[in-house]
Amino acid sequence: MLLTIDVGNTHTVLGLFDGEDIVEHWRISTDARRTADELAVLLQGLMGMHPLLGDELGDGIDGIAICATVPSVLHELREVTRRYYGDVPAVLVEPGVKTGVPILTDHPKEVGADRIINAVAAVELYGGPAIVVDFGTATTFDAVSARGEYVGGVIAPGIEISVEALGVRGAQLRKIEVARPRSVIGKNTVEAMQSGIIYGFAGQVDGVVSRMARELADDPDDVTVIATGGLAPMVLGESSVIDEHEPWLTLVGLRLVYERNVSRM
Repeated sequence: MLLTIDVGNTHTVLGLFDGEDIVEHWRISTDARRTADELAVLLQGLMGMHPLLGDELGDGIDGIAICATVPSVLHELREVTRRYYGDVPAVLVEPGVKTGVPILTDHPKEVGADRIINAVAAVELYGGPAIVVDFGTATTFDAVSARGEYVGGVIAPGIEISVEALGVRGAQLRKIEVARPRSVIGKNTVEAMQSGIIYGFAGQVDGVVSRMARELADDPDDVTVIATGGLAPMVLGESSVIDEHEPWLTLVGLRLVYERNVSRM
């Protein structure tokens, strides 16, 4: 089985693939202070509960694919693969790794690995042109051309960042649960904030995607818009431009990149 690990700024998502099928997944907090040994214990605890894997760390794992936006965590995961999975082929997404997606930006090395991996999966699943909207710590919009090239994107503050900022900077406001309110017009402070977050972000998505699609294709209707990320379900029902929801898009992309690189190792 293939273990895929997507390290984000707030959460780390792990997926277990049996061939092309994801058979298990986990979400944990990202902690830059965890050492390689702590990460190994955490992995053993999660995977030890799965019936298709053995009791010992590494039993049943045939390959590992990792991408990370937090350099210190990537360093520790590299050590995990070396010390605890020494005989298992591992692909860590970084410059030099074959993705199959050309990066047409001014500074390709500055583009987050997760954004490229999302583009890989989008091209494989839907072809181009496409726009991936990833609802994470930041909300990112990534554009893929009709020829499968990564051409650039947009980065905006994420939903959780916005909620925290309102709670911190608003004297009479507080941190709230991100949930859909009873109506757009809030009847109390909490519902008013929830409305601003849910419908405000839906409007942002519709506006940004519409502008991107006009630049990306002669006919904007040809552009497939794919939503992913942990908070995507909060906006899906309110956005008018999202065509597909792929919660495991990054993990699928990691599987594809692993397959494209393991034969070269």
